[in-house]
Amino acid sequence: MTVTTEHIKTKRQQFASPGGSHDRNIRWLRVLLPLGVGALGALLALAPFTMSGELSFVLDKDSVDVAKERMRVTEALYRGEDSQGRPFSIKAGSAVQKSSREAVVQLKDLSARILLNDGPAQIRAGEGRYDMDREDVKVPGAVQVESASGYRLTTNNVTVDLKGRTLKSDAPVEGRTNIGTFRADSLKANMSERTVTLDGNAKLRIVQNGLRVQ
Repeated sequence: MTVTTEHIKTKRQQFASPGGSHDRNIRWLRVLLPLGVGALGALLALAPFTMSGELSFVLDKDSVDVAKERMRVTEALYRGEDSQGRPFSIKAGSAVQKSSREAVVQLKDLSARILLNDGPAQIRAGEGRYDMDREDVKVPGAVQVESASGYRLTTNNVTVDLKGRTLKSDAPVEGRTNIGTFRADSLKANMSERTVTLDGNAKLRIVQNGLRVQ
């Protein structure tokens, strides 16, 4: 065995011997490594609170789902006041607002409660379009008005003005009231005064004793 080989063997033995430099390095690492891991964890935990910059990113419009409706609500309730400060409310089974640029809400299974001179009245319809700025409801189908005093009006394709307590239609309508059935090219009704005005090809069939029954 050469002198060089003996020298290398001696240095390896010294490095691996108990209490040698290898053992000292291991003791230091056993202390420093846990401290380093703890410091790194604390830095990562506090990073969101210490970052002063803003996070920005770019979305690909072809890979992101876009909502077709701005807002959908179930069991919606809207409240307001008429021109005389009397309250009214609208309930709907569902309400959908499709765009923030227009204050129009599509309503399903709606019912409105208004206050007339002779007491409260109910307005019911299967669907309608509620304009929150104008505070009126356009009903494309059937609508029924019934007051606590017994006044009833059933018609279709009308716009209900909740502030003015009126109904109007620019399209042909038909329906019935306490005194009988009617048909006309257009209609105007004042719910507070309980009057109905028919315009154009108006036809009215009066039920005998209708007013007396009312």
